[in-house]
Amino acid sequence: MKKIRVALLAGGASGERDVPLDGAVGFEEAIDRDKYELFRYDPKTDLALLAQDADSIDVAFILLHGTYGEDGTVQGYLDLLGIPYQGAGVLGSALAMDKNMAKILYRLNDLPVADWEMARFTDKENPERLLETLQFPLVIKPIREGSSLGMSVAKNLEELRKGIILAYEHDSQVMVEQFVEGREITVGVLGNDNLAALPLIEIIPGDEYAFFDYTAKYKTGATQEICPAQVDKSTAAKAQKLALAAHEVLQLRGYSRTDMMLAPDGALYILETNTIPGMTPTSLLPQAAQEYGLNFTDLIDRLLQLALE
Repeated sequence: MKKIRVALLAGGASGERDVPLDGAVGFEEAIDRDKYELFRYDPKTDLALLAQDADSIDVAFILLHGTYGEDGTVQGYLDLLGIPYQGAGVLGSALAMDKNMAKILYRLNDLPVADWEMARFTDKENPERLLETLQFPLVIKPIREGSSLGMSVAKNLEELRKGIILAYEHDSQVMVEQFVEGREITVGVLGNDNLAALPLIEIIPGDEYAFFDYTAKYKTGATQEICPAQVDKSTAAKAQKLALAAHEVLQLRGYSRTDMMLAPDGALYILETNTIPGMTPTSLLPQAAQEYGLNFTDLIDRLLQLALE
């Protein structure tokens, strides 16, 4: 049987470059070599080579995070080259990457989100106006970064100023969002036309972390991840329903992972939806897929088959 030729796109030019490069190692080890022939490209240096090889490639797997990877740019390039790929297309990628647009769409479709305001450049010196509609603690984040880069939590005006300055170092648009106390939950979705919600995972950063920041995400042992999350069946079903709705609202396909907060009163609030979740064997989505019944090799195969549909 002729092998399916896969272009693995890993690396890229964003601030999260090292994360997909690490993930590519596990991906290369796990992919079924009897079924797939793998070729590696780094979009930071190999876009011309990818175009040159396009006619010999059957499908691409995008293992990129952040700008120029999750935001629709690479997806558009692959569309032009006629190469199918896993996950969201240009529109869905761009919508999910822009946290402000995503939250607007969530709210328009009656999905629960915390209140937020978009910062102004002048707020770096005088952020008091934000307290007319919001109250401490607040979360400050660049709207088009992943892995919590440039993100902080403020409990007073000075921390708010510093957080806005930090976020503007990563993006020209910054969001200030009401902090939601509670348990962080994440829910994966898998499928094209027929969607399945995966088991919930609870994310518990160590006591030294104010939230699930970059270090808590990637430092070994910094965060406890419980799969399946220890919540009642009603809460689990509600969270899965929200993840499916978020996936559809943002016009996604293939797979996604939606992060939420479970407040003490049982209310759920959507934080954001990831269109290219982490893909090491121990990343959150592969953990949930394992609990669902798909090991890492099976998950890669499933995503590539969804791309080829």
